[in-house]
Amino acid sequence: MPILQYGQTAIDWRFQPDTKLKRHYVTVERGRPVLLRGPLVSETEQEALVRRRARWIRDKLELVNQPQRNDNIVTGSRLRYCGRTYFTEVRHTEGITRPRLTFTASRFIVEHPDGLSILPEALAPLLERFYRERANEKLLQRVRHWERQTGLHSRDARIRHFQSRWASCDTDNVLEFHPRVMELASTVQDYIIVHELCHTVEKNHTKAFWALVTRHMPDWRRQHAMLEQATFGDAI
Repeated sequence: MPILQYGQTAIDWRFQPDTKLKRHYVTVERGRPVLLRGPLVSETEQEALVRRRARWIRDKLELVNQPQRNDNIVTGSRLRYCGRTYFTEVRHTEGITRPRLTFTASRFIVEHPDGLSILPEALAPLLERFYRERANEKLLQRVRHWERQTGLHSRDARIRHFQSRWASCDTDNVLEFHPRVMELASTVQDYIIVHELCHTVEKNHTKAFWALVTRHMPDWRRQHAMLEQATFGDAI
């Protein structure tokens, strides 16, 4: 497995060819080699792509490899939504066969048949379902808003679970957004939408692309920096 030495950090990666992708993507996950996906390239070209994002990869490795807390979700835990963390109440509820998650204006409520705590991995699909519902309700409305604001138009917009991306714009100008976009602040959500709408005109991250983003969202660098702090995949 190839390794790139970046300062004190050894970055080992594996390459996964994907002819459906037009660009290369890098994903950082806990305890695994960095995953580089995209059109087929030589190992030398792979190394150049990894080196280009080496600083970002190093920072993400430090973040995801921090010691994990295996604490269950209990009353008083906090869950993220729209850039904020909300108080979570876990209730022992008899008569149900599986956990349920609801959200009020100020808190998450988890109803659990097995007690007053729930494993994070058991809660994860419930939380993603919540994000998906909210994305279909709210995020797609924001897409239409930004289409009116910018004059840029997609063929369609939908919610989709990606392996390692926040969003995408395909060759047919269909926009797709990961449900977890709803974790992020609304200003960052707007940046992701504008970013993908600009890809309906400029498919690559050229100077023309960034000029178009700047025209429609002059403060995009601030939102981009906030997005960089989120733990997820990144496009090259």
